[in-house]
Amino acid sequence: MSDQTDEKIELPEVDLDAANKPAGAGTTPVAVEDVTEALKDVVDPELGINVVDLGLIYGVTVDDSNTAIIDMTLTSAACPLTDVIEDQTRMSLEGLVNDFRINWVWMPPWGPEKITDDGREQLRALGFNV
Repeated sequence: MSDQTDEKIELPEVDLDAANKPAGAGTTPVAVEDVTEALKDVVDPELGINVVDLGLIYGVTVDDSNTAIIDMTLTSAACPLTDVIEDQTRMSLEGLVNDFRINWVWMPPWGPEKITDDGREQLRALGFNV
């Protein structure tokens, strides 16, 4: 005879859908710094400099559902290229967050003083006097 018992072994729960979720789609929101870094891949189509170094990003938050909320302005309120910037934003944040929303803000108005030192260096390399 063998010494078998009726004890049940408890196994941990496994999320079988995890393989189908984007990398940032977990329960912990991604860091704001990671979103800001990813936004450096979004380039202003007219100036050829990324929106972070141009000073166009006024704020970034990430909510509990891992949605990035981005307060962004443009160099001009009349800029017709918001669709291009939104498409680039979508591509740069893909796999990092579940979703994003851009709040287009106009106050305070953008000015050259908002450009970072890296942005100024990039503009000088393109021949701008900043």
